[in-house]
Amino acid sequence: MSKILIEVLPILILLVVIGGVMFRLPKVEISHSDAFIKRRRMNWIILGLTYAFLYFGRYNLAVAKTALDEAGLMSNETFGHIFGIGSIVYGCAFLINGPLCDRVGGRTTLLIGAIGSAIANALMGGFLIAHESIGNALGFNLNLTIVFTVLYAINMYFQSFGAVSIVKVNSAWFHVRERGIIGGIFGILISLGLYFAYDWNGIILDNFGVNYVFLIPAATLLTMFVVALTVVRDTPSKAGLEDFNTGDATSGETGPADSPLVVFKKLLTNPIILTIAAIEFCSGFIRNAIMQWGPTVAKVVPIHENDFIFNNWGMVSCCAGILSGIFAGVISDYVFKSRRGPVATILYAGLLIGCGVLFCVLDNVMFGVTFAFMSLCVIGVHGMLSGTATMDFGGSKNAGIATGIIDAFVYLGSGAQAFILGNMLPDVNSDGKEFAADPNNWYIWPACMLPFIVVGLLLSIRIWNATVKKDKKPDAIAPATSNDTNYDVVTGGDVKTDNNETDNNETDNNKTDNNENDNNVTDK
Repeated sequence: MSKILIEVLPILILLVVIGGVMFRLPKVEISHSDAFIKRRRMNWIILGLTYAFLYFGRYNLAVAKTALDEAGLMSNETFGHIFGIGSIVYGCAFLINGPLCDRVGGRTTLLIGAIGSAIANALMGGFLIAHESIGNALGFNLNLTIVFTVLYAINMYFQSFGAVSIVKVNSAWFHVRERGIIGGIFGILISLGLYFAYDWNGIILDNFGVNYVFLIPAATLLTMFVVALTVVRDTPSKAGLEDFNTGDATSGETGPADSPLVVFKKLLTNPIILTIAAIEFCSGFIRNAIMQWGPTVAKVVPIHENDFIFNNWGMVSCCAGILSGIFAGVISDYVFKSRRGPVATILYAGLLIGCGVLFCVLDNVMFGVTFAFMSLCVIGVHGMLSGTATMDFGGSKNAGIATGIIDAFVYLGSGAQAFILGNMLPDVNSDGKEFAADPNNWYIWPACMLPFIVVGLLLSIRIWNATVKKDKKPDAIAPATSNDTNYDVVTGGDVKTDNNETDNNETDNNKTDNNENDNNVTDK
């Protein structure tokens, strides 16, 4: 059985099992037509695959790093600087990309991101092929570090369109009561992207060479650009269906959109948004501290040389992320009434336990299991907060800017870890291999993660009860294809009328007819 089949088969089986479980879950009380469900499914699958393949062209640098290091072209410190600068560019890009996404739509910005990242990856691959010829033509050699710093920063700018686009588009297609599961799907997409990035690029590296680690993702993104252009639509109405009241922070508002400065001011003075941003800064530090450096530890510490988890890391991380995403989405929607804070708290508690165990297992076979568990937890947090809470608290109108703010903090955290760990961890090139092979020299790695885990946990506890609160009556209610006026989107309980009196008999279990609902029920 081929290596690819061995890796892909468990993922397919897991997806089938999870699909069966999801089918048997109690349905959220939102009724959509069969045509709507089918069109929405097609929309988010292509949207999601494009997002996942952006990862294919983002973390390929981490895969290429080992080969470039062995060739004397990229040390740990150099990689840390290149990835760190790219992460900072990604984090700052939201100032442009968030408002742009809200103005022109997530479909357009997704297409911009895919084509831009494809070009940047093609240039990196092309430079590796032709850098000697280019140097001869110019009369001097171009410095690989400088060229890759510039090209990877350009790549990360276009990569930053991915998250804001997927959240913006999905915010118009999913009601707030359905979005916990969407947060789970967001986690699955991240996991598939990591699988593409690490395992597929690893296979490409082994069989075709380091140049194609950049060229093949570029070709894939060009293909997805064409598919997304054909299939993805921003809203149900643009796909020939009816728009509906999504029940989020801006649902039902039909007036002109606020200017980006007004939206930034609203969001940056919202204590919940700021708390989520701080949590996601910690998540960004932890996620990339795990993803970027864990496989490096496994490669250089001899006891982990034949570890199944690291030899099949893309597949294992994908399965872990799928489980994490579905776990987070299900308990958010079905246990915590669409609250996101409790899920983040539980997963951060898991990270704290995992980090404590990590100190004890750097030199034994439980290292891989612990590493996979921590990956599961941090992917779940990121999917739930960046993929779902931003839709809830930003609202469908402002989802681009809200996601941009949160994702900016994720990648500022990523940039911080790249600079810190890139300069503090043992170098794995020929000069430092003997020192790096001793697991005792890697304790600084979990030690650097620990304070960020503690802070993230404490902040997650602070938003335990955070829910969407509508502070004004919407201008109008968009045509609804769901019974979304039969419950309070803030508490998940009974709807309140204009005189703030709750009439359980009128709203319980959707038993009133449509006329009674129209006369007696208003949005909170």
